[in-house]
Amino acid sequence: MTEDAKPARLLAGELWWKAGIVYQVYPRSFQDTNGDGVGDLKGVTARLDYLAWLGVDAVWLSPVCRSPMADYGYDVSDYCDIDPLFGTLADFDALVAEAHRRRLRVIMDFVPNHTSQDHPWFREARASRDNPKRDWYIWRDPGPDGGPPNNWISNFGGPAWTLDPASGQYYYHAFLREQPDLNWRNPQVRAAMMDVLRFWLDRGVDGFRVDVIWHLMKDEGLRDNPVNPDYVAGEPEINSLVQLHSADQPEVMQVIAEMRAVLEEYDARVLIGEIYLPLERLVAYYGVDLSGAHLPFNFQLIQTPWHAPALARLIEEYEAALPEGGWPNWVLGNHDQPRIAARVGDAQARVAAVLLLTLRGTPTLYYGDEIGLGRVPIPPERVRDPWEHNEPGRGRDPERTPMQWQPGPQAGFSTVEPWLPLDPQAQTRNVEVLRDEPGSILTLHRRLIALRREHPALSVGDYRPVSVDGDVLVYERRHADETIRVALNFGHGDCKVDADIAVAQPEGAREGWEVLLSSAGGRRGERPLGGHFALAGDEALVLIRRAAAAQG
Repeated sequence: MTEDAKPARLLAGELWWKAGIVYQVYPRSFQDTNGDGVGDLKGVTARLDYLAWLGVDAVWLSPVCRSPMADYGYDVSDYCDIDPLFGTLADFDALVAEAHRRRLRVIMDFVPNHTSQDHPWFREARASRDNPKRDWYIWRDPGPDGGPPNNWISNFGGPAWTLDPASGQYYYHAFLREQPDLNWRNPQVRAAMMDVLRFWLDRGVDGFRVDVIWHLMKDEGLRDNPVNPDYVAGEPEINSLVQLHSADQPEVMQVIAEMRAVLEEYDARVLIGEIYLPLERLVAYYGVDLSGAHLPFNFQLIQTPWHAPALARLIEEYEAALPEGGWPNWVLGNHDQPRIAARVGDAQARVAAVLLLTLRGTPTLYYGDEIGLGRVPIPPERVRDPWEHNEPGRGRDPERTPMQWQPGPQAGFSTVEPWLPLDPQAQTRNVEVLRDEPGSILTLHRRLIALRREHPALSVGDYRPVSVDGDVLVYERRHADETIRVALNFGHGDCKVDADIAVAQPEGAREGWEVLLSSAGGRRGERPLGGHFALAGDEALVLIRRAAAAQG
């Protein structure tokens, strides 16, 4: 299929992000072009042809704004500039232009909950209690015992309050002490941040992924969070409390509606919200009459046991919980979570790819998952993640390692040792080796993406559950007169799947199923034998209902 034909799969009235596939790039780890061991914007631009070849529709960039990098870009010191580590505003503009020339959209990471302590706003705020910027952040006097104002805990462990000795007050930080939270109850903060959105939208950005969007509003009285009665020792410290008052406050919906209104000033832009909440709360972020986030990120596949019955229940509950008109989305991994191959193994990672790219809704694909990257070992002396330093064993470095492009030194990522180690299998697990292998996991991803483009049933069709039998989940996608069936074996043993052949039709023809794709490779065009398809362990099939000549 040519690039000119790419938009043809968008049906009349459909937005690009409904039928599209989002590809997350962690810029530090995608491609280094200046030999410092860290990826950059020119590196992303240099690899756009690969993304166009793969067939994705949008590139989501993890943070690239100016930052002292206490949390690798999630501590912003200037929302309207690019950090020199990644390049310049001119490099960013060139990336957007080149992406658009290839009909790829660009989504930015927007980090509005907190800034860096080096942001000029916070420097002013901590200058004195009566500084005009003081109320741009959350300050409180010590508690009765002289300690923090309440019992809130940082998501990275330890107290969520840090004392500023000069003023004698504490400031709140949901994450690192270097990341003070903004006060979103202040209209001036809200106005300033809406202007940030417009700054990037005016430069051609196609949307935003909003970091920890459910954290933006806090309880006005800053009441203590209740103790979590289900907390298990050894879990992250943040789980020891129920975040009843420190996040997910009703007023956040108004803030999100304001963000959405800014995007509505522009054509066809998308607002994606990062939300780690139960389904019933997650779907509330679509907003009243869908005035909230277009896509409140659904991370349930990351958190659900990898078994057919559990996954079937999840899909059913999510579909039932969606508000009328709400469009679903699915995610298998990201820069904060262990990679899918690390969680389920290489064989099931192929089944997971079929699941992600055939469910109803917008899929987000994390860079490197398409070549089967798993958990890359990080020696203690190479640890970079501040969470790992605070709470050993919680680090996110293993899922942030460099992309592997070709055999040879540094796997084509850099000319020097990268900022994080490469996969020990980098010489064989890379794009150059895998792109020409018919049975590779990279080929599987590209074929699945092509099927979504060719078949509206897979990109924008309805979802219908069919069956759950042991380790096997079967469902259908339907659009107009097209029906596609997906059978996924989450177990390791061989089994059979009923072909469900329809009865003879008056014209003397009948309908039957035909294999479009097997996660194990081959089998394309295969029809049922004896009324069923054989399904190997760790295999998924994508089938299409075709008219077949009647057999005597």
